[in-house]
Amino acid sequence: MSTRLLLVIFTLTGSLIMMTGPVRAEQNTAFHLAANSELENTERNVRDKDNTTLTPEDQKETKKDIKITAKIRQAVVRDKSLSVDAQNAKIITRNGVVTLRGPVASGEESMKLQEIAKKTHGVVRVDNQLENKAP
Repeated sequence: MSTRLLLVIFTLTGSLIMMTGPVRAEQNTAFHLAANSELENTERNVRDKDNTTLTPEDQKETKKDIKITAKIRQAVVRDKSLSVDAQNAKIITRNGVVTLRGPVASGEESMKLQEIAKKTHGVVRVDNQLENKAP
């Protein structure tokens, strides 16, 4: 390439950079949800932080408990009749006691998840804390 062509390319590139300037993301952008929005879950998050309810972080690390949780999750995900919410319910196993938490579409789904958990080998008891979206 000739020196003249390189100088033109360099000048055009430099001009383009100076015209566009630095790009910065807005750091103080507020995102507000309506109080009745399905996405508004502040109260639920506060409840989960007070250590009175189990969260997935409370899952025991024993092979048996991990295996129970995995078996239940596999059965739930395979069941295509369940809603996405039900398939994503929290499953927490501690010493064979399974806690189910999260929103589900109906009472029927809640009972179905409970039955799946009860039928899983190694489960001692099921604590169903699922929340029904519909009566």
